[in-house]
Parts: sequence; C-alpha cells; structure tokens
Amino acid sequence: MPGPGGQESLQMTDDVDRGKLYRARLLVLLASVLWSLSGLFIKSPPFQSIPAEDRGLILACYRALFAGLFLLPLVRFRHMRWRPALIPLLVAFATMNLLFVTAMTRTSAAAAIFLQNTSVVWAMLFGYFLLQERIERGSVLSILIVLAGILCIVAGDWAGENYDGNLIALTSGVCYALVVIFFRVLRDEHPAWLVALCLLTSAAIVAPWVWSLDITLTGQQFFLLALLGVIQLGTPYVVFSHAVKTVNSQEAALLVLTEPILNPIWVWLFWGETVTVSTFVGCALIVAGLLVRFILFRPRQVLPQERQSAS
Repeated sequence: MPGPGGQESLQMTDDVDRGKLYRARLLVLLASVLWSLSGLFIKSPPFQSIPAEDRGLILACYRALFAGLFLLPLVRFRHMRWRPALIPLLVAFATMNLLFVTAMTRTSAAAAIFLQNTSVVWAMLFGYFLLQERIERGSVLSILIVLAGILCIVAGDWAGENYDGNLIALTSGVCYALVVIFFRVLRDEHPAWLVALCLLTSAAIVAPWVWSLDITLTGQQFFLLALLGVIQLGTPYVVFSHAVKTVNSQEAALLVLTEPILNPIWVWLFWGETVTVSTFVGCALIVAGLLVRFILFRPRQVLPQERQSAS
C-alpha cells in the first residue's frame, strides 16, 4: 500500500505513463499511414511506363535496396551475427517483398493489401503447428471470418483479369506469416539488424535479374523509388520500433489495421482506382475478422499503478 503522499505520486506517474502511451499510439498510427502509401507510389503514372511483366521485379528490388540502405546506419556492429534460422527468414522475406509488389501491379490495391494482411491468420496457424502456440477461441472465430473474406475476393474474380494478382497477394500473406514466425524464433537478435539484412538480401537476390533487363529507368522513376524505400518502408520501421517499446503487441496490431484501410483510399483519391463489390465485401470481412481477434479477445493491459498496488 502506498504511504502518505504516495497516492499523489502514483497519480503523477499514471499521468506520465498515459501521456507516453498516447504519444506511442500516435507513432504507431504515423507508421501505419506511411506504410499505407505503397499503393500510391506503386500505381503512380511514372511507373506505368515500365513493362507490366517486369514492373514488380524492378520495384521490389529498388524499394528494398533504398529502405535497407536507409536502415543500415541504425545497425551496430555488435548486433551483427549469423544464425542458421536467418536463412529461412531471408528467403521468406525476399519472396514476400517480391510477391507483394508484383501483386500490387496486377490487382487492385485493396485486394493486394488486404490479402497480404491475412498473414495474421497464417501466423496463428504456423505458430500452432511449428511453435506449439495455443490458438484461443477468439482466434478460431477470427480465422473463419478472414477465410470467408479471402473466398469473396478470390472467387469473386475467378475468371477476371485480377485473379492471378489476387493469388500472388494471398501467397505474399503466407510468406509474411513465415517472416513473423522466424522473427519470433530470432527474437533474441536485434530487430534493426534483422530488418536491414532482410531488405538488402531481398534486393541482392533479384538485382542480377533486374540489371539484366534491357530497361533504363528515368531520373524521376529513381527518385520515386528512393521515396518509396525511405518514406514508405524505412521510416515507418524506425517510428514503429520506437513506439512498440511502450504499446503492447495486441494494441499495435490493431492500430496497424489503419494501413490496409488507407492504402486503397489513397489509390482511389489520387489515381481513381475502384474495387469490385466482391473485393469490397471480402475486405470488410477480413477487417471484421481481425477486429474480432484484436478487440473482443485481446488480453487486458495492466497499468503500472495496478501492478504496484498489487505488490
């Protein structure tokens, strides 16, 4: 029990904690907004002159390269160490990066980003089978709702021109889930080292193919690629990694849902891209499933003063 004057001290500590938590939430939202700009950049007119069959490869290469170079100064030499689990992480990350950017060039921004965000479901399933993590009742309900959303998007465009893009986006979500799993396996490693290594390796893997293409990029395209890597991918990582020191993972995951919601809105506002009814319904179901997972069945956050009172 707090002594004389202790209650006032606890109240001041509570105000500081709440203020810090509020600022951290704003940082997560800022990171989500920056991440949501992927469709705005990738579907911009300057990139449409790049042949469609090579566009995803080129954008994935330079986006990862510029983001990795931006993050590299954050990596300290003492954090650089090799572990065998890095191999599947690097493969999964490189595949995810290539598939997501390719999907963004072949289907609507809404379908691409929401199908990739089904990674939450695949991560729960992989966690259960590979790491023996328990799946809670709310998670099962979430999985069923999200799967219904996937079915709406994919089956709704079964014979359409975006069908292959939808499947690529869905596969990128599976790869994203594998990235999450291997990040858990490598949780003792410094995140700046892991992310920078993943990005630079992703660029290095596809760079020989990109440089073998008979395609010359303009100065404007290189400038936009640099912005894509630094602003849309590199900067939000820095902001997010700082915020999650205060915001718990469940709340951060909920706030990050801002990204898939804003992504197609930016593309619609700037480039006039619309979505089909089936895609809209599927995206709504995916959001509903994720909200079930992160709101109705999330663990209650214990405030610092509650822990102190309990002791």
